[in-house]
This record gives sequence, C-alpha cells and structure tokens, in this order.
Amino acid sequence: MSAVVSPLREPLIEGSKSYHDITEDLVGPTEKAPNSTWVIGFIISVAALTFGVFCIIYSIWVGIGSWNLNRTIGWGWDITNFVWWVGIGHAGTLISAILLLFRQKWRTGVNRAAEAMTIFAVMCAGLFPLIHMGRIWLAIFIFPYPNTRGPLWVNFNSPLLWDVFAISTYFTVSVLFWYTGLVPDFATVRDRAKGVRKKIYNFLSFGWTGSAKHWQRWESLSLILAGIATPLVLSVHTIVSFDFATSVIPGWHTTIFPPYFVAGAIFSGFAMVLTLMLIARKLLSLEEYITIAHIESMNKVILLTGNIVGVAYLTELFIAWYSVYTYEQFAFYNRAAGIYWWSYFGMMACNVISPQIFWVKKFRRSSFVTFFMSFFFNIGRRFERFVIIATTLARDYLPSSWSYYVPTWVEIGIFIGTGGLFFTLFLLFTRVAPVVAVAEIKSILKTSGDQYIGPKASHHHADKAKVEETSH
Repeated sequence: MSAVVSPLREPLIEGSKSYHDITEDLVGPTEKAPNSTWVIGFIISVAALTFGVFCIIYSIWVGIGSWNLNRTIGWGWDITNFVWWVGIGHAGTLISAILLLFRQKWRTGVNRAAEAMTIFAVMCAGLFPLIHMGRIWLAIFIFPYPNTRGPLWVNFNSPLLWDVFAISTYFTVSVLFWYTGLVPDFATVRDRAKGVRKKIYNFLSFGWTGSAKHWQRWESLSLILAGIATPLVLSVHTIVSFDFATSVIPGWHTTIFPPYFVAGAIFSGFAMVLTLMLIARKLLSLEEYITIAHIESMNKVILLTGNIVGVAYLTELFIAWYSVYTYEQFAFYNRAAGIYWWSYFGMMACNVISPQIFWVKKFRRSSFVTFFMSFFFNIGRRFERFVIIATTLARDYLPSSWSYYVPTWVEIGIFIGTGGLFFTLFLLFTRVAPVVAVAEIKSILKTSGDQYIGPKASHHHADKAKVEETSH
C-alpha cells in the first residue's frame, strides 16, 4: 500500500496503510479506556467548567453589578469573549466547506476536529450575550413573536438582532455538516461494537449500509451543505463586525471592519485548530494522519491571514490620519499611547510580527514551534478584541466620564468556565467518534496498483472499497 501524495508530492498519510490499518488506528481510541493524560486533562477541564458555572450563577443572583462595567464601558470582557469565540468557530467550516469545494486533500486530516471545534466554540460564544442581558430568563424576547400583550417585535434595524439570526443559522448548518460527515464513521464503529454500544451507534448511523446509493446521497448532501456553509463563513463575522461598524463611535465607525474581522477570525480559528490537533496528534498517536504537510499548509494560511490583519491595522491608522477628524485621530492615538498601550502593542506583536516566523520553512514545518506560536496567536486575538472594545469606550467625548476598565474575578471566571466547557466537550468528542474522518482518509488512498479511490474514480471502485471496510 503506497502513501497518499499531495499535489506538492508530499505524503498526507505517512507509511503504508491498508483500509483495516486505518480503521484500527482511528477507531481504536474510541474503544479503549482513556489514558492518564486524557483523564488529567478532563479533570482540569471539568474543574474550570464548574468554576465558570458558579460565576454565571453568581452573576445572575447578584446582578451585572458584580462585573466592572460602568457608564462609559458598557461592553467589557463579555463581548470581548463573545467576538473571540465566534472568531475561533470560523476555521472549522472554512476547512470543511471551502476546502471541500476546492477538492483540497490536505483538509482530510484536520477537518473532523475543526468542525467539532466550530460547534463547541459557537456554544461558548452564545453564552455571553445571554448573560450580558442581566435577566437571562428574558432571552426569549430576542425572537420576534406575537404574544398575549400584543405584538412584541424586536428592532430589525439592529445588528445585534442580525447576530442572532446569523449565528443561529451558522450553528445549525455547521451541526448538520459535521454530523453528515460522521455517519459513515459511526457505521464503522457500529460494526465493531457489541451490546448496548452497538445499538447506540446503529441509531447514530441512521442504518448506514455502505451501499452505492448511500454514498451517492452522502456526497451530494455534503456538497450541498458545503455550498450553503461557504457564504456563512464570510457572512457571520461580517455581521458580528456590524455591531461596531454601524455605530457612530470613533474607532468603530469604519467600513474596513467586515473583511478585517473575517480575516482575523480565520487567523484565530486556524491557530486554535492547530493547538487542538497537535494535542490530539500526540495523545492519540495520529502522527501518520496529521502530518507535517498538514501543519505546513495551515501555517501558510495563518501567515497569509496574519499579513492581511497587519495591513488592516495600518489601513485603520492611515484612514484616521487622512480623515483629519479630531476624534477619530484621538481614538487611535489613545490606543497606541494611552492607558491601554500595553494591549495595543501586545496585539501588534502577536498578530503581525510573530506570524512572520513562518516565512522560514524550518519553523513552518516544526510541530513544537507551531504549537508554541498558536498560543501567541490566540492571545493576540484576545488583545485585539479588548483593544477594539475597552480602549475605544474608555475615552468618551466628555473627559468627566473617562474611566479605566479591569475585569473582576467573576468576569475572568466566566471566561475560564467557557474554556472548561470547550475542552470538556472536545475531550468527550475524542472518546465517542474518530478525531480524523475515516471514510475521507480512505477516499484519497491509492492502492498498490495505483488505482485512485476517490471522487474522480468510478463510484463502483469507491463503493467497493468502503463496503469492504464496513464489513470489518
């Protein structure tokens, strides 16, 4: 069995693997007891989640006064975290949908975990606007519906409402796309399972048999969902940027925000995917499936989007200078030389300067350097959200209302709790489903006779290979 080779003639699967070997490597971790490292990570994640739940309950019981928001800074860490988590949720659908449409084979090693990451990140993001309402039990009023007190309509002109529709649609399509890809793999797990576990996976796989008709419908549905999800990737963070861009506040009222936010979201999303995949690669011994070729390809995307973000930063400064608008100029001067100067230069260092290391091929192909730098990128994205929100609001038109914002332990605890929720769900996901898409890995495999098994081959050969695997 020969290795799978990318367009750059680099193996996407290292070593010689049969279909049965691939199943053993990828499905095996879901059938074995977790190792001690997984258990330790799960305990830490659950502990962080528990602390976050306590902070959420405390916020609801005491009120938003437990946060350090004030009359000048009405958005603090809550909306900062909201935008950050939505950004992280971008990369999963990008890797899965857009790269699927462009038939990029290197997506197969990372798309499954990236899709799961999208869903978990959007779940974390959705918590913050609900808690920020103050009375979370009134969240039902964000949806327009007639009621006994007469029609109660939300403000359709508000970009905050656009967020509700955009993110809920994005979440729904992402879940469908993710689950569709899981169905063939659930069937593989089912055929190897016994007892109650077999019944559970039989239900999850919807009675998948691996017939030609099933594969045909599966591929058609995947392409349809990818086509729907692709514009959502671009629209969701564009609409999130409208929360700021449609205001009249200096520093926010700018037309560069939509593409700037989308590029930044892809940048941070790919960084988080690398963080998770490098951890899974080591813990689950997936070095033969998540290869250096995958890492290098993703680092190239990070380098590109990091440079786009850097151009956006410089463009903002140029527009502020060129506008000769005193308040706009002060807003950007205050970001760089004001009380929050440390966050501005932290943002520039992490998001613009540090990605330049990937111009060097040696660093671009190093798993250690990539893992280390992925933390820098995510820290930089948090700096950016904080700079946009806190530093802009801290200096109002009236100097008498100027203030300095520092998050309280409750706000920090809620953020830690969402991190705990994210990693708890991801660790559980690694126990119930293959982290790497088994069926898609096999679809790009070449046999010893150099017969291509995939979209360009006849359905007969592809179905035969997949049906053979289902029988194992």
